[in-house]
Amino acid sequence: MMCAIEAGKRGRRVLVLDHAKAPGEKIRISGGGRCNFTNIHASPKNFLSANPRFCISALSRYRPADFIALVDRHGIAWHEKTLGQLFCDGSSRQIVDMLLAEMKAACAELRLQAPVERLERAGEGFRLSAGGAEIACASLVIATGGKSIPKMGATGFGYQVAERFGLKVVETRPGLVPLTFEPGLLSRLAPLAGVSVGVRVACGKTRFEEAMLFTHRGLSGPAILQISSYWREGQAIAVDMAPGVDVFAALRAARAERSRQAVATALAQHLPKRLAELICETHGAGGNLADAGDKRLRAVAEGVNAWTVKPVGSEGYRTAEVTVGGVDTDALDSRTMAAKSVPGLYFVGEVVDVTGWLGGYNFQWAWASGWCAGQAV
Repeated sequence: MMCAIEAGKRGRRVLVLDHAKAPGEKIRISGGGRCNFTNIHASPKNFLSANPRFCISALSRYRPADFIALVDRHGIAWHEKTLGQLFCDGSSRQIVDMLLAEMKAACAELRLQAPVERLERAGEGFRLSAGGAEIACASLVIATGGKSIPKMGATGFGYQVAERFGLKVVETRPGLVPLTFEPGLLSRLAPLAGVSVGVRVACGKTRFEEAMLFTHRGLSGPAILQISSYWREGQAIAVDMAPGVDVFAALRAARAERSRQAVATALAQHLPKRLAELICETHGAGGNLADAGDKRLRAVAEGVNAWTVKPVGSEGYRTAEVTVGGVDTDALDSRTMAAKSVPGLYFVGEVVDVTGWLGGYNFQWAWASGWCAGQAV
């Protein structure tokens, strides 16, 4: 839709094909129905790609302030949550309606329930069959997203198109997705399902500090969704469940002041009660502080400040918010999003190997990459 708006403004005759029944469904469900439509801190450092520099051009030419200005022009009220995330005060449908209104003003046509059945090169342009109609075009933009949330109609169509025209695709996998544990560990952690705690989680050199949620399948919450995009099967993650607190020092101080207090009670000053109790039980510290030596307290502290755990997998595309990987950026022009080897063919948004962090970054990439393509098609 963003690309269509910009191309229409330039006087191009534009047709948007969507196999769904309604436009912008991922916009509609995002942000709990309020659409986290951008992030004021969006910059290249907030994105994953085999070529981290590819997104620089688009993100610098169409910034969060540009989309905010569009939202303001349409009178849509919004607010900032944590970490620069911007949400609508009302429904996310306002963003969809805004884009549809902009498309209409730019004379861009939208055709719903029109899946592409056939696509081929035709001279210097393209010919396709979609929704029972035969269509010819000079330029073709693939803005189909990734495989995330298949129940909403997500498919690998965009990657198939890229490969059909000889473009490489970087291996895809679920991103911004809950991580899962093996049955034995799940059984031990079962009492914690529903418990949330602020953490600092790391995988390799990458780390995030946000909330973590224990679930009946493993771990979720913003911190885990963030690190999941960097995690690969077989790797462990390190979790500090009391960032900024030296738990060993805190427990020793508590022992000196309140030796008859239970270790779990002292630990619960820094963690949710259920979590504190389970950690103490795991490390054999179920009694009072007076009965726990430094070795025992250090083991408890490490269980809090340096919990290392190896997930067995993720919940997959079913719940993943994005797809990591995609059309190889080496095959694309970073200013126009055009395929270098196929004149007239463009790829924008999530289908490209550019994946943002949680918090409005992926929408900003969609707006920016779509805007860039719209200036060139």
